[in-house]
Amino acid sequence: MTRLIEPVRTAPVVARPGGVRSRIGWTFVLLTALGIVAYSAVPYFTASLADLAGQDVGLAPTYAATPLFVQGALYVHIVGGAVALVTGPLQFWRGLRTRAPRVHRWMGRVYLIGVAIGAVGGLVIAPSSPAGYVGFFGFGALAVLWLITGWRAYRAIRRRDVPGHQAWMIRNYALTYSGVMLRIWLPVLLMAPLVLGQPWDFDSAFANAYAAVPFLCWLPNLVFAEWLIRRRGLPSYRLPV
Repeated sequence: MTRLIEPVRTAPVVARPGGVRSRIGWTFVLLTALGIVAYSAVPYFTASLADLAGQDVGLAPTYAATPLFVQGALYVHIVGGAVALVTGPLQFWRGLRTRAPRVHRWMGRVYLIGVAIGAVGGLVIAPSSPAGYVGFFGFGALAVLWLITGWRAYRAIRRRDVPGHQAWMIRNYALTYSGVMLRIWLPVLLMAPLVLGQPWDFDSAFANAYAAVPFLCWLPNLVFAEWLIRRRGLPSYRLPV
């Protein structure tokens, strides 16, 4: 019987040359990560949280009235998440790994530090999520898994387990990319009532959409990541058979 907690090799590891689709996918991930950082993270460093709350910017109205410790954790989460989002795609750049392995290793350290501080900040701010208990459990679970997968990726490379390291890094960046998917899912869910021919009100539509994204922004990412890991023949997971 195959155990869920044990990775299994689903196919022999082979070197796959980067094709056009791979380059397009990598470029899309990088550009969307940069775009989300510029759109969602940078504004928090252009004005005070109170001023941003007055302008109804992002999460500022929710966290402007929270204790300073929680506000500090919000900024820690933003900085860590932004660093991880931007540096993560560079870890999957084959040219950087082969031509400048030392740079790849140092970028990896920066990425994992960003993940660590972003996840810790996320754990602190999760109880204050505007999505209530759904936000607390959804974003809290995301932060815990973000830490665990990052730690597993680090431990794997310390053991010289390159395939295992690659698999865990794919899972970890899939969680990091939730910062992008959250902002993709929100407008899609906001417009869903119109597509379904239902009455539409912004406040209720936004409340319903934000109640779904704490899990929707990362669960499908992990499913896709596991499919990609299997496709590349890296150590994967499967249900008991």
